[in-house]
Amino acid sequence: MNRKDFPMLEQDIIYFDNGATTFKPYEVIDAISDYYRNYSGNAHRGDYDISLKVDQEYEKGRNIIKDFINAKNREEIIFTSGATDSLNLIVNGFFANLLEDGDEVIISKSEHASNILPWFRLAKTKGIVIKYVELDDNNYVTVENVKRAITPKTKVISLAEITNVIGDVRPIKEISSLAHQNNIFMIVDASQSVAHKKVDVTDTDVDFLVFSGHKMCGPTGIGVLYGKKELLEELIPINLGGGMNESFDNEDEVYLKELPFRLEAGTPNIAGAIGLGAAAKYLEKIGLDNISYYEQDLRRYLLTKLKTIKDIDIVNEESDSGIVAFNIDGIFSQDIAVYLNKYNICVRAGNHCAKILKDKIGVKNTVRVSLYFYNTKEEIDKLVSLLSDREKILKEMI
Repeated sequence: MNRKDFPMLEQDIIYFDNGATTFKPYEVIDAISDYYRNYSGNAHRGDYDISLKVDQEYEKGRNIIKDFINAKNREEIIFTSGATDSLNLIVNGFFANLLEDGDEVIISKSEHASNILPWFRLAKTKGIVIKYVELDDNNYVTVENVKRAITPKTKVISLAEITNVIGDVRPIKEISSLAHQNNIFMIVDASQSVAHKKVDVTDTDVDFLVFSGHKMCGPTGIGVLYGKKELLEELIPINLGGGMNESFDNEDEVYLKELPFRLEAGTPNIAGAIGLGAAAKYLEKIGLDNISYYEQDLRRYLLTKLKTIKDIDIVNEESDSGIVAFNIDGIFSQDIAVYLNKYNICVRAGNHCAKILKDKIGVKNTVRVSLYFYNTKEEIDKLVSLLSDREKILKEMI
């Protein structure tokens, strides 16, 4: 689908690492270039024409993202440097001031490091308790297992909507409802879902949601923190400086701006926000439902082909996303990645920033293929053909 839109695909390359980052279409590249070429002023700083143009385009990006995830208010969209930055801001700016010794936070062992390490630090500094929801036989998070993990001390549930190794699509709306029935905050990492399926924060009623632009055909260095407005009002800014204050005369007279600006200190990533808006519009033009349907068809095809390979172990055969993780018995995952690179095929190998998942799946490293709508069945055929020749792999790795 839409391969002609991506300049990276004009070269001889097969790219199966879309879980790490996605290629950028011309529409995104052109929007960023237009800013740098034609109105490259600062945002919210000047009273001249190009600066006012910057203000309009930067805030237009915010409005596009508001509609893209169906937020109620534009003030609920905070631009950050990425999902990692967003999660750290939530943990350190909101929950560090709310949680107390003994309070419990539920996560899973299949979370990305960015949704684990900030909580680990809070466990050390505040004495909170990290609880892991039990994964089922497919390594999925289920509503029933979340329910069993909840105790009267549970204050937060923080989960990815789609994980970056197992690729399971979590029932976020149902988990969010369960959380709120028990007066628990619900945080969602949508980094692996927002580019592949419709995300609707009003429908799911989550309290916070984060994602990165570069995983949805947008630029690197830009991300989003969504939070319900009444909660963001209580979030203490981590960064202080220009653009987020109304005035200051001394340490006792510091007045901050209203949302969203109070949480966006310093010169913002203007090109990033403009490019992110262009990416969201591009994906909506294709249709998230169309993307999801196409990816599922590709995934079924990939699984059928992979199962023909001798001694292959597919870690997440039953998941519903475009992520497939596997190993071939007796061959180190990174050796496979290096071997495939010789034929201009890009896959990911390693633990994929999910280092404690090994406790559940029993292996530390896997090869990961993460599909997107610009991949094809012909590319899959080439991948599987190369993986099927075990002797060729071993010979070229010597």
